[in-house]
Amino acid sequence: MDERTDVDVSFGSDNHSGVHPDVLAAIARANQGYALAYGGDNITAQAEALIRREFGSAVAPFFVFTGTAANTLAIRALCQPYESVFSTHCAHIQEDECGAPEYLTGSKIVTVPAKEGKLTVEAIERLVIDPSFPHRSLPRLVSITQATEVGTVYRVDEVKSLVDIAHARGLFVHMDGARLANAACHLGTTLGELSIALGVDALSLGGTKNGLLCAEALIFRSVDLAPRFAFVRKQSMQLASKMRYLACQFLPYLGDGLWRQNAMQANAVATYLTRRLKEAVPGISFPYPTQANEVFAHIPDQTLRHKLMARAKAYPWDDGLVRFVCSFDMKEQHVDRLLAGMSAAS
Repeated sequence: MDERTDVDVSFGSDNHSGVHPDVLAAIARANQGYALAYGGDNITAQAEALIRREFGSAVAPFFVFTGTAANTLAIRALCQPYESVFSTHCAHIQEDECGAPEYLTGSKIVTVPAKEGKLTVEAIERLVIDPSFPHRSLPRLVSITQATEVGTVYRVDEVKSLVDIAHARGLFVHMDGARLANAACHLGTTLGELSIALGVDALSLGGTKNGLLCAEALIFRSVDLAPRFAFVRKQSMQLASKMRYLACQFLPYLGDGLWRQNAMQANAVATYLTRRLKEAVPGISFPYPTQANEVFAHIPDQTLRHKLMARAKAYPWDDGLVRFVCSFDMKEQHVDRLLAGMSAAS
């Protein structure tokens, strides 16, 4: 029985949610007896096999603790310190990682305005790449976020077009897939079909935002892209001694399809939240379509805006927007309780 109320349910972030019971059960099972350290155990081997089944037999998977680590180490593996990363102005690596990618890799992040949160082919075409001019950082990597920071989703053809133009210009492509599961559910694809299969060179596969416990994976399209990455991970303090506790979480996540179950639930509640907000909040508008598990709203009545933010624990966003994020364990009844009695006169 779910006894939570709108007081202790947060729409502020999918990081506010707990861990899925199936994941906790997997951790408990992994906590039996002894196992080799640093990924030499059978559980880690099973998890790596599942990743290869999903993304292709040639991929090289590595488990890390955080999404920031996955993103930063992807850059470190694929770029020299004098080379730069190309992304949108609102990319997570630019806005929300405290400068970690630049601080820890030396690589500069160059940004351009986003179109509905997305990087465009035209922006990559305009990128100046001059290996003979040593006064500016040399572009080397394109990084896209799926789903984007404003909740929109790159279609399959959009990702393929970005990968093709990047590769044609001699650039690697990294995908920040913190919410890749939500994007794949929206489009009806698998995780692999929306990333590695399209030519993405390095994928930060998110888990923490979708029911896992401090478990992420960095997946290279080929071991040849980062043949010495094991050393990079260790030097960057992301090699877990008891690796089985990270790896075991991917057994239900990938093996049992938990990623899809969780993301579909979060997406469905976000769609429902959008509809209910339209009904309950006078004058509300939505600058971006609700395609994954995030809802961005403009609420003109400031009193109502502050009240709703406080009840939802939602975050203020750029341009006066309010961001609501739905988690895997939310239900429609949580939305109904949030909006009960909500009106301009309330």
